[in-house]
Amino acid sequence: MKYFLLIMTGIALTTACSQGNKSTGECEKSCTESCCQKKESLTFNNADFYTTDGKFNEETGKDAILRLMKYYDYPITGETRSQLWVSDYGTGRFTEVGLAAIMYANDMKDLYMLQDIFLLPNQMLPEHWHEKPESDLPAKMEGWLVRNGLSYIVGEGEDNLASFPEIILPACHENGVTVKHAVKTLPGEFVPLSRVFSHHWQFAGPQGAIITEVANVHANEAVRHQVTSIDKHFSGK
Repeated sequence: MKYFLLIMTGIALTTACSQGNKSTGECEKSCTESCCQKKESLTFNNADFYTTDGKFNEETGKDAILRLMKYYDYPITGETRSQLWVSDYGTGRFTEVGLAAIMYANDMKDLYMLQDIFLLPNQMLPEHWHEKPESDLPAKMEGWLVRNGLSYIVGEGEDNLASFPEIILPACHENGVTVKHAVKTLPGEFVPLSRVFSHHWQFAGPQGAIITEVANVHANEAVRHQVTSIDKHFSGK
């Protein structure tokens, strides 16, 4: 009977470990190093995302995001690649500042939005905010649920960035940031925007992040970025 219990305990522990790896890429606290099979680290070379003339290669960017998705067992369909929007915001430093997203819903009539955003390891989503659109649409109010990995969600509040030395602001995000209250957000945790019109940005952990964003509605023309060059690139003006 004792032998049977030991076998069953081993099976349960191994299952917990594999499930922990599947959802977060990290060992569960209850697991020992010997039973956890850690996934290889996600690493990317910035030069690989650019053509010889320095132009951002969106298809290579999508390849990287698909690799991130597979790493976290994100559901991939025949439409996923075509649904992906990727950008380096014109910085030339996609591994440092950039974003990928799939907009699943953005209903201008009933005012609801759902999208997943994807950040590569240690990649920054630049500081921005949302104005009220010129149409009858409201200003965007949103929140973020981390599904996989880790994201530091940063907005208004007491400056605590010194508590997170792992957040290294890229030089290409000129003039730094204006909001500095970071919330270290793990899978299953939700962080709302502090208030409408407030500035915010994110910084992914060492294995990237997959985040579900919910909001009332999104309008590209109402997005404003703290860095002038990024703002011009995003708006196309």
